Amino acid sequence: MILCAAVTGFAQADTTGKQNNEPDTIKVGSMLIIRKNGGGREIIRNRKNEETSHEYHRRYYKPSNVSTNWWILDLGFSNFNDNTNYSNALVSGFITADVNSESMKLRNWKSRNVNIWFFMQRLNVVEHVVNLKYGLGLELNNYFFDDERVHMFKNPTLITIDPDYAGIHKNKLAADYLTVPLMLNINFTPHRGKGFGISGGISGGYLYSSRQKIKNDGHKSKIHDDFDLRKWKVSYVGEILLGPVKLYGSYATKSMWEKGLDQTPYTVGLRISNW
Repeated sequence: MILCAAVTGFAQADTTGKQNNEPDTIKVGSMLIIRKNGGGREIIRNRKNEETSHEYHRRYYKPSNVSTNWWILDLGFSNFNDNTNYSNALVSGFITADVNSESMKLRNWKSRNVNIWFFMQRLNVVEHVVNLKYGLGLELNNYFFDDERVHMFKNPTLITIDPDYAGIHKNKLAADYLTVPLMLNINFTPHRGKGFGISGGISGGYLYSSRQKIKNDGHKSKIHDDFDLRKWKVSYVGEILLGPVKLYGSYATKSMWEKGLDQTPYTVGLRISNW
């Protein structure tokens, strides 16, 4: 019945010529719909010649030249690409003979990356399609060793395999950075609030805290030291915007260690933000 009424309405639509300022008139069954030209108002008349008006508005997203997104959260995984020459590391005295690529492997699904960005700003460059993105935040990396016997000594740094650590519940290296990212953003849908786009660039981070954390039978112990980690980290960074879903990733330009080990860190995960 609805389909027949719609077809009848279109068949009875007023197709006579009209001036630009005349309203559009459509008859559907016993109802007459009058839409005012140049405005957002409809008038509906029923068989009793009673009128009902309805105003409508079309909403468009109008981006500003500078927009700020506060308190962005990243949840992902941390890992590193290990290209260490363990023979040279042994000769340098950075590791003991029982440390190798197998003992330094990480637990992939447990090594976590959490980033807390205080803010990110997007600056319009070309028609809101090409933008500059920058911000400030904290990068928190937790590297869980698959071999829980890994033990790090400080002053000087020495990494060894400690039999007393066998069977412990948690053994991780934490490295936290204060980071500034700078990216070029391409927004394919500039007039949509949650659009589609890509971003890429670099970030610079300063190592403000690092430690090895051990947990066994509810007892925790921490060894605070930089362990000859690089104070400054420069990384390639990028993100993919798929509407409400946002993915991020980073890959450092150098090893995370100043000497001894050649392990280049990288991260990947999900970004929770407004844009």
